[in-house]
Amino acid sequence: MATVMQHEELVRRALRYMVERRRECPGTSTAELLDSAGVRFNLSPLDQEALERLFSRQADEADA
Repeated sequence: MATVMQHEELVRRALRYMVERRRECPGTSTAELLDSAGVRFNLSPLDQEALERLFSRQADEADA
């Protein structure tokens, strides 16, 4: 039986995926990471926008 997951959890998992992929391949663009995460986690356009904001915020905090 398939497990139903809340959208917030999908976005959190997608964010972790993007952070890991960025660590593995630092040259990968944010757009490529977003596309890959969107397909992998079946995110809606709104979920992808939220993911982009979270990823940018996390990158900003890491730079500070």
